[in-house]
Amino acid sequence: MAQTVQRPSPARSRPERATAPDPGPSSFFFNGHAPRRRALVIAVSALFGFALTVVWSAQFVDRTIGDTIADTLLGRTAKGTPIVGALAGVAFALATGIAGTFTACNVAVFSALAPLTGAGATSRRGRMGAALRPLSRLALGAVVVSAVYGMFVAFLGTSMPQFDQGQGGAGGFSGRLIQAMVVYGVIGLVMTYLGLSALGMVRDPLAKLSRDFPDVPMYFMGGLIGAFLIGRPFPLFRQLFQDAARSRNALYAALEFALQSLGNIVVMSVLFLLVTGFFGDRLHRWMTARPSRASALMAAAFIAAGVFMILYWDVRMLARRDLIWYPLAPWAA
Repeated sequence: MAQTVQRPSPARSRPERATAPDPGPSSFFFNGHAPRRRALVIAVSALFGFALTVVWSAQFVDRTIGDTIADTLLGRTAKGTPIVGALAGVAFALATGIAGTFTACNVAVFSALAPLTGAGATSRRGRMGAALRPLSRLALGAVVVSAVYGMFVAFLGTSMPQFDQGQGGAGGFSGRLIQAMVVYGVIGLVMTYLGLSALGMVRDPLAKLSRDFPDVPMYFMGGLIGAFLIGRPFPLFRQLFQDAARSRNALYAALEFALQSLGNIVVMSVLFLLVTGFFGDRLHRWMTARPSRASALMAAAFIAAGVFMILYWDVRMLARRDLIWYPLAPWAA
C-alpha cells in the first residue's frame, strides 16, 4: 500500500524575510514607513536640486516670467512705476505675489501635502472640501509671518539691509544679498532636515507638538513660505518693501506683505484642489498601497528644494562674484 508523502507547505518552506527596524513613532513628516532605499532617495533628490542650480536662470524667471505676469495683472509696467495710494499698493502686492508663485519652497511645501489628497472622502466635492482645511492653516501661517515682517519694515524703514543697493563689502556683496543668502540658506537647511525626517533618519522636530496640536505642521510650512519675503532681494519685490517702509504705517505694511504671501500660494492652492478633486482618490490609494511611497515623495521634495536653496544662494552666489568656480549652463551665467 503506497504511503502518501506530505510535502511542507510553501509558506513554511520559505525563509521569513527580515523586517526592517522601526525607525521610530510616526508623525506628520514621517508616517512610520521608511523607504528601503533611503540613500537612493537622498542621492537622486540632491542631484536634482544641484542640477536645478546649474540650469536655473534668475533673469528668465524674474524678468521674463515674473515681470510679465505682474505687468499683465496690473495692466502697466510694474517695475519702476511708483506705487501711488493704498489701493495701488494692495494691487501691487497681490500681483507680485502671484508673479513669484513657482519657487522651490512653494513646490516642496505643496508636494508635502500630497499624502493628504483623497483621505477620508469618496466624492470629488468631499475631497476638495477636506483639502481646504490644511490649505487654510497653511495660508494663515504664511500670513502671520509675512505680516509681522511687514510691521518691522514699517517701523525700521529703508535703513534695513534689504534696501541696500550698494556693492560694498568683501567680494562685492550688498546688505540685501547677504540677508538673502542667510535667510535662504537657513530655510534650505530646515527643508533638508525635514526631508531627512520624512525618511525616518532624524527626529521630527514637530512630532510631540503636533500630537497635541495636529495643525502645527501646516502653520509651520506656511511660515516657511511667509519667510521667503524676508530674503527676497529682487527689484520687483524691493519696490513693495520701499512703499511699505516709507508709509510708516504698520497696518498697511502688514496688509501688503500678507497679500503678497497669499498671492504667492493662490495658484498652487488652486492646482492642489484640482489635483485633489480629480486624482486624489487614485493618488491616495496608490500611496496607501505602499505607505513608504508617501515618505519618499515628501522627502524627495524637501531635500531637492533644500539642496537647491543652499547651493544656489550660498555656493553659486560665490561663483557669481568670481570667488569660486561653479558649473553653470550658458543661459544661466
